[in-house]
Amino acid sequence: MKTYRVGIVGATGMVGQRFITLLEKHPWFKPTALLASARSAEKKYKEAVGDKWAMNSPIPEYAKELIVLDAEKDAGSLAGKIDFIFCAVNMNKKEIKALEEKYARLEIPVVSNNSAHRFTDDVPMVIPEVNPEHLNVIPFQRKRLGTKRGFIAVKSNCSLQSYVPLLHPLLPYGIKQVAVCTYQAISGAGKTFSTMPEILDNVIPFIGGEEEKSQEEPLKIWGKVENGKIVRAQIPPITAQCLRVPVTDGHTAAVFVSFEKKPAKEEILKAWKEFKGAPQKLRLPSAPERFLNYFEEENRPQPKLDRNLENGMGVSVGRLREDDVFDYKFIGLSHNTLRGAAGGAVLLAELLTAEGYFN
Repeated sequence: MKTYRVGIVGATGMVGQRFITLLEKHPWFKPTALLASARSAEKKYKEAVGDKWAMNSPIPEYAKELIVLDAEKDAGSLAGKIDFIFCAVNMNKKEIKALEEKYARLEIPVVSNNSAHRFTDDVPMVIPEVNPEHLNVIPFQRKRLGTKRGFIAVKSNCSLQSYVPLLHPLLPYGIKQVAVCTYQAISGAGKTFSTMPEILDNVIPFIGGEEEKSQEEPLKIWGKVENGKIVRAQIPPITAQCLRVPVTDGHTAAVFVSFEKKPAKEEILKAWKEFKGAPQKLRLPSAPERFLNYFEEENRPQPKLDRNLENGMGVSVGRLREDDVFDYKFIGLSHNTLRGAAGGAVLLAELLTAEGYFN
């Protein structure tokens, strides 16, 4: 496997920092360009990030001395010098759309952690184990953009990883309706306890835009590519509530589900245990060996104990039981900045690599 030259756009933010740590020893990807806002440009990375470094491990040596580039002004200078970019920026959606299309039209593929293009109908929004076939829309997107190499692919919202992968193997039973309540860690807001003191001894029952994403994004993920566009599924209906809780990392989901053909509990457990996706079959570097992991204990999964399962790339589930209103209920958990953000984007990039989209 060749080594791919990678740019990280939004390198000083929390997700950008996670990209930098994840790619330190990646067997395929080598970061050669770090990009951020004009405020950070022309500084060494260690100076640009300063005391905002939020990872548990130190800044990797390879990144410390790299000069940060201006994500907007310096984009053109990267054409032909990098193979693709990861993008995780804090801008409004209109600006993000324009920036990502700018890179794509420069023939630099974009693997995005941002939400701006999630509902662009020729942009694949992919959970690699769930809907890899949506990558088939990329040639149509390239035609629209007028590119040969350039395109945009996005990952879904971080909280979806805690329940959509668990519902996906159950689709053959005809899911009628879903209710989910997510309890989301502060790192999902780019915060730590020192920068979000209001969360201490508290739960905040509103996260802007999160409930809409939780209800609508799964329907695009379960949609189909038709006539060069991704047509969203119409069912199942999903209702969601999303709360911010005093947890560093790890999004928990309380899930309720009803079926057209109610499976036995043993059938659900078997479907979870046996489910494998393209990353497992292709043995991608960041793929968890077991994607879905069931806990028999009544008090699991827990963020503090289980978020780092499979290097933070596995999804945990427990407390499967019958319900008096729905058919079943259960608890899901995923690491929001690994599986849910940077790690999920790296896995998506590995899938794109294996399928030849960066050639």
